[in-house]
Amino acid sequence: MKIYYMDIKAKLGKRIKELRQQQKMTQESLGFKSKLDRTYINGIENGRRNVALINIHKIAKALDVSLAELFKSDVFNK
Repeated sequence: MKIYYMDIKAKLGKRIKELRQQQKMTQESLGFKSKLDRTYINGIENGRRNVALINIHKIAKALDVSLAELFKSDVFNK
């Protein structure tokens, strides 16, 4: 039996990418602001990384959003 749903890593990555693009930031600039490597940001946005909570916090701060705002999206309800 196959289950058709977007995994939580992909959902988080999609949301981070959405917020980053709204602010017209590149992955490189988000990486710089969050003190995380651009390739790590790319891995997150593509759902390949299981992100540590501390790094989620760094990304939220770099995007200038609260953790609540980061997770406030319909993408998590699908």
